[in-house]
Amino acid sequence: MTIIAILSEPADEPRVAISPEMVKKYAGVGATVRIEAGAGARSRVSDDAYKAVGAQIVSRSEAVSGADILLAVRRPKVEDVNALKPDGMVAAVLYPFDDRAGLEALAGTGRSLFAMEFMPRITRAQSMDVLSSQANLAGYKAVIDAAAMFEQAMPMMMTAAGTVPAAKVFVMGAGVAGLQAIATARRLGAVVSATDVRPAAKEQVASLGAKFIAVEDDEFKQAQTAAGYAKPMSEAYQAKQAELVANHIKGQDIVITTALIPGRPAPRLVTKAMVEGMKAGAVVVDLAAERGGNCELTQPGKVIDHNGVSIAGPLNLAGELSINASSLYARNLYAFLESMFDKKEKKLAINWDDELVKGTLVAKGGGIVHTNLAKGA
Repeated sequence: MTIIAILSEPADEPRVAISPEMVKKYAGVGATVRIEAGAGARSRVSDDAYKAVGAQIVSRSEAVSGADILLAVRRPKVEDVNALKPDGMVAAVLYPFDDRAGLEALAGTGRSLFAMEFMPRITRAQSMDVLSSQANLAGYKAVIDAAAMFEQAMPMMMTAAGTVPAAKVFVMGAGVAGLQAIATARRLGAVVSATDVRPAAKEQVASLGAKFIAVEDDEFKQAQTAAGYAKPMSEAYQAKQAELVANHIKGQDIVITTALIPGRPAPRLVTKAMVEGMKAGAVVVDLAAERGGNCELTQPGKVIDHNGVSIAGPLNLAGELSINASSLYARNLYAFLESMFDKKEKKLAINWDDELVKGTLVAKGGGIVHTNLAKGA
């Protein structure tokens, strides 16, 4: 019998790695789930709700002791991983580019570590893509928060006393979070524009009814990796794009920034001078705050006022929608784990040659094995 452990997350993480629905599904592949008492409380899942579908509610130490698998939202503690079976595994968002010493300590336990954020961007893995599921929620919440901070109406309103103009929203970065932000702003009645360095984004932005803003030169046409991520742009291109953005941003009411490059600090898109060119009452919500921010003035975890412009640097917007975020994340984890089980024998049988396993496996046998994390990579 495969034993899966679920623990309470750190104080700043309200999400949980399993839902009652997924407890039942794990039972279907032959797994028993142990959950630390109170682990789901901040996602509004009671211990009784877990018990009702067959989970065991135990202490923290009892949950991990001798377990085969530890599922988590954030990188777990070394002592918790050490309590697993010697050939146990961990699946979580491991932030593998952060705190190298901490990652090596975790690898040193000898357990197999899977970083869910390294999930390959292929059709087969769409249901396992935690970055997309959480970014969708973050993009939505960014616009809702911006609308709450904005001291005017979002949609155009025609009244007997006159017309209230629609708010102008500019979304910087048209990945999953950015596209959801565009869609949400459009639903709220705003006039929306967006920018991205990836050529494929132009059509996606237009399909949502937003105007695409970018310097579309030869470099722009080559600015996307085979995996679909944005490439770092040259200084010359960045200067041209910055000038275009600076002129555009002056007339915007709300700016949502979402641009990230895996393994690198967030690209600087909005300078202090750009903010100072915006009108009083405008709002900037920076979804890249955790990686240093797309806006020069962003202070991670805070909302500041600069010359009448409000700048928010939220750190875990998906976590603020913890009920939805936990449910989606739990489904992502199950889709990944389910692919590792022998359905006939109802036991864990990892195929180490599977492209999903190879893509997400960070550490095995006491050392870091992922090529993207090799020293000097």
